[in-house]
Amino acid sequence: MNRYIFLLSIFLLIFCGKADAQRTIAMPQIVNYSSKAYQGGVQNWGITQDTQGIMYFANNEGLLSFDGRYWHVYPLPNLTIVRSVCYDGKGRIYVGGQDEIGYFAADEKGMLIYHSLVEKIPVKDRKFADVWHIALSGEHIFFQANNHIFHYYQDKINVDRSHSSWQYMASVEGALYAQDMERGVMHYENGVWKTIAEKNPLKKGAIITGIAAYGVDTLLVATMKDGLFYLIKGNFVPKPTSMDSRFSTNRISSIRFLGNDLFAVSMYPGGMLIIDKSGEIVQRYSYGEGLQTNNIRDIFKDRNGNLWLALDDGIDYIAVNSAIKYIYPDQNTKLGTYSLRIFNHKLYLGTSNGLYATPYRGNALDNIGMSEAKFEKIRHSDGQIWSVQEVNGRLLIGHEEGIFEVVDDEVRPIHTATGIWTYQATSRVFPSQNVVVGSYLGLRHLLFDGRNFVDNGPISGSDETLRFVYYDDKNHVVWVSHPYRGVFRLSLSADFKKIIQHKRYEVEDGLPAILHNYVFHIRNDILVSTPKGVYIYDAEHDNFMPTKQYQALVDIPIQYMTEDKMGNVWFASNKRLGLLDFSRPLEESPYTVSYFPELNGEILGGFESVYVHDAENVFISGQKGGIILNYKAYQAHASKPSMLLRMVKAFDSDKKEQLLFGGYHHLDVPDKELRYTFNSLQFNFSSTMYDQQEQVEFSYMLEGLETKWSAWSNRSEKEYTNLPAGTYVFKVKSRNGMGNESEEQRFSFRVAPPWYAHPISYMLYVGLLLVFIFWLLGLQRKNLKERHRDELHVRQLEIEKKEKEVIKLRNEKLEAELGFKDKELANLTMNIIQRGEVLHKIKDNVTQTMNRLEDKEGQQNFRQLIRLIRSAERTNDDWEKFNAHIHHANENFFFKLKKQHPDLTANELKLCALLRMNLLSKEIAQLMHVTVKAVEVSRYRLRKKLKIDSEVILYDYLMQYTRSDE
Repeated sequence: MNRYIFLLSIFLLIFCGKADAQRTIAMPQIVNYSSKAYQGGVQNWGITQDTQGIMYFANNEGLLSFDGRYWHVYPLPNLTIVRSVCYDGKGRIYVGGQDEIGYFAADEKGMLIYHSLVEKIPVKDRKFADVWHIALSGEHIFFQANNHIFHYYQDKINVDRSHSSWQYMASVEGALYAQDMERGVMHYENGVWKTIAEKNPLKKGAIITGIAAYGVDTLLVATMKDGLFYLIKGNFVPKPTSMDSRFSTNRISSIRFLGNDLFAVSMYPGGMLIIDKSGEIVQRYSYGEGLQTNNIRDIFKDRNGNLWLALDDGIDYIAVNSAIKYIYPDQNTKLGTYSLRIFNHKLYLGTSNGLYATPYRGNALDNIGMSEAKFEKIRHSDGQIWSVQEVNGRLLIGHEEGIFEVVDDEVRPIHTATGIWTYQATSRVFPSQNVVVGSYLGLRHLLFDGRNFVDNGPISGSDETLRFVYYDDKNHVVWVSHPYRGVFRLSLSADFKKIIQHKRYEVEDGLPAILHNYVFHIRNDILVSTPKGVYIYDAEHDNFMPTKQYQALVDIPIQYMTEDKMGNVWFASNKRLGLLDFSRPLEESPYTVSYFPELNGEILGGFESVYVHDAENVFISGQKGGIILNYKAYQAHASKPSMLLRMVKAFDSDKKEQLLFGGYHHLDVPDKELRYTFNSLQFNFSSTMYDQQEQVEFSYMLEGLETKWSAWSNRSEKEYTNLPAGTYVFKVKSRNGMGNESEEQRFSFRVAPPWYAHPISYMLYVGLLLVFIFWLLGLQRKNLKERHRDELHVRQLEIEKKEKEVIKLRNEKLEAELGFKDKELANLTMNIIQRGEVLHKIKDNVTQTMNRLEDKEGQQNFRQLIRLIRSAERTNDDWEKFNAHIHHANENFFFKLKKQHPDLTANELKLCALLRMNLLSKEIAQLMHVTVKAVEVSRYRLRKKLKIDSEVILYDYLMQYTRSDE
């Protein structure tokens, strides 16, 4: 039973919550950042923003930062939850966690570094659990825990202890307030906490969760369960709101003053309320309106007036101050919206599912979108609503089923045979009696009898579907266009029954092409937008010609143009919206061209529609719901966008990285010097235009390498690899949707030359070059010497060659002489041998004769004769000549032989000469007057001295010393 009661109570709570849900006509852009997106803890507790526009969040896993593009998590030393965060305006982000207080500040590289202040707390007070709030009062920093408030000033910490417990602390317009559960609300004044009222008028146990400035001497105080109160001169006065009965279950977590007498109140699990000073709910944001969850811990208003929500599960950004908001007549199905119109203090939306309307407080608010939304669907309007137009003070809709008039919160059919695109009154006199209608099947005629519209049937002669129609009442012609048929000028009969003249404008009539042309009536001119620009109709020559007035639209394919009542021209091109603002002329043109890149892809392509009620309320057809643009506010916000250089890293070839700049202070650091190995750099940059992140564009240039800025793109990082040695300056800038550019951010650095290009290396190279030059000179000198030596050698060889030739001739002559002498020697030898033989024979004969004689005296005479013969053999002049000739003829032979065998005697040399002459032992014995046996013995001894084997012929061995070339 209890279970059913519990479920019923939950149902009633949800139902009542929805019944109390209230919203404005227009909803701002809501961006959801989940924990997966920022890679941090699920819960977020507090929010702050620095002077650069970077957002900081107290997160379960540490300090979380966001610059529009990049998220970073900075954990505390003890890895505790960060419960509170506060920026002091001077570069320090103070944080409070569990038993931890301190601040993050940028080091010399621009990287956030944590500095703990716990050591400055007295030892006995260092156990303080969670720090829930941080507040500033001048240069004084206060950290509030349950039982302590730590006062940090001039690098010292004083401790203020509670009587019971501290529950809340905040700084409001420079004044510091805190709640002590026993003493009530305290005010810090002259170093002392003073009670504002002697008695706490709040209910016992009521916990304050927020204090905001409300008026002179008045604060608006939010309590967790007891609603809102005014704090006036120490007295608490309840502030009634329509949510008072729900505050006990939808607990208030914080309150923020938004300006324009509006306040934001966050709750859990009740989402967020926007209330005015009277306590009326202006807008409610919850899970159904685009939040990630209804549990909100904190609200922060950034410097652009937009809201950040710290959620129990994620972070949400609400662009409440954005000039562009969205209209959803049905929150459950965000319908495509084709046309919007203000009529009789109601806003009508023609959608893909019918016609919706809501009243608005036009007299109370300039911005219609901030009125309370009470959308209702007009009865009998189901179907596609192509147009909603005011004609003759009546509201007509172009429906897919025909012509309808809106009467008394329902539509009345006038014609239901064919779908209708648009209406054109045929007279400037009010009311117009005739209306030309563009339909699915050509033109139709609509009559107005002063009270009602009556369908007068089709205008014969046209059967194309015509969405672009303009009636020229001066010439009684209708200009129509079809993107696949062309541009036509149709002359009508006086009774609007038929087309009496039909002309299509061709290329020869001045148009650059037949297809994809659209006709419009702008600033009293007939214009045709073509793929090659806008052409104007020349009535005198009945043709079209390019117009210089719309030169800004050249090469832009325009699908839609309309003129507002201020004379400005709105146009659409490929789902992009632009404006020619004639109220802001330039020197070179009578208008300023503005684009709205936030709407790129958001407007309804092919069915573009812009309805300008006034400068604060421009209604645009959208793919999902209608769009309302506060053009006046858009211009006011179109200042220079922010530009942040967030990180610079250098890499070597092994992908080792070196942080050069962390992005958390201005670039007043000196130029960075990089080793050549770290010559690849990555630059990350961003802009804190959080509501325009998809439209922010960047351009960059690396001075020293590039000479031109890059093309604009949404890319927020750039890498350069393998930069040569040199000095560089990286420049980057951003621009917003209005084309306004930010100031440049610069980062200077120098890539040192490699070791082989260092100045010392160059000195070494110079030394080596000098050594090389000297070596080269020495080598050249050596080569010259060698060449000279070679030349001398060649000359020497030539001389030697000539000398050899001389020697050869001389040798030939000597050989000839030697041959002659050898012949003489041979002849002489033969003569001596022959003479010796003759004398030997004479001696033998004389001996024989002497031996036969018996006469002693005769024998004596013969003996004397033999002695004379023997004496003749020894003393013969021929023999002396023979010896001299042998010595002379064998002088070279003896020299070579003596050189090889220095121990040879003269007789042995003579024997060698005789052996060289190939004489027999007998012949040698006769020449030497010895016996044959003596010659044989001499030959044996000679062989032993010459140390030759017995197999070697002695003659052959001696002949090798005879050759002249040896």
